[in-house]
Amino acid sequence: MKSYLAAAIQMTSVPDLQKNLAQAEEFIDLAVRQGVQLLGLPENFSFMGEEKDKLAQASIIAQQTETFLKQMAQRYQITILGGGFPVPVDSTSKVYNTALLVDPNGQEIGRYHKVHLFDVNVPDGNTYQESSTVMAGRELPPVYVSPTLGKIGLSICYDVRFPELYRDLAAREADVVFIPAAFTAFTGKDHWQVLLQARAIENTYYIIAPAQTGTNYARRQTHGHAMIVDPWGTILADAGDKPGVAIAEIKPTRLEQVRRQMPSLQHRVF
Repeated sequence: MKSYLAAAIQMTSVPDLQKNLAQAEEFIDLAVRQGVQLLGLPENFSFMGEEKDKLAQASIIAQQTETFLKQMAQRYQITILGGGFPVPVDSTSKVYNTALLVDPNGQEIGRYHKVHLFDVNVPDGNTYQESSTVMAGRELPPVYVSPTLGKIGLSICYDVRFPELYRDLAAREADVVFIPAAFTAFTGKDHWQVLLQARAIENTYYIIAPAQTGTNYARRQTHGHAMIVDPWGTILADAGDKPGVAIAEIKPTRLEQVRRQMPSLQHRVF
């Protein structure tokens, strides 16, 4: 593993698959022109709309999104995470919220079905019932071992509130962990940054957190602030509240330094 540039893409995805894929491609191209080798797209990057519309188009969204990710990775010769899109579950009317990691050959190297579903009455008056259309995954996220990019762990959005998942990734020696999200504007202003920093600090690894921002549809507003956080908890890049790209360097020497200075994982009792 050598130092390299990584990117967390920030989008305002809408209920239009082709429009979203075109926007994603623009940001991928922008990131690659700056030398990025590892890139993450946010949760719901290819479609963000009403649940009934997502379900009605789920097969098409899944097929075209997967094809898109493989084409982009191969065309630009980078490793890409598609941070969350619906994949129909056989013999049910539900989907998996799926993150897909693809290598520069266009080959799938990691797949994760979101295990923690967002069923919450947010104090701003909005109610979210992700489990009404999404089937919870049953397996912990994978860690892909890349000889050039390090050990890469996956997760999705609401997972960030469950530290045991990230401790498991640390136990499997992850160097970089993705947290793609569509965080609500109301909760994001208070919790998004501090949760990302906490997960980075307590596990001493890099966090790459692509994000949705702005008004996606109807009353659905997302927080933005796609970030890359280093293992000390320092925010290396923040995309703000507009669509764009947060880019930062991933340094193995920084990982080694922080883990040497703060060897907390070696001191665990439980």
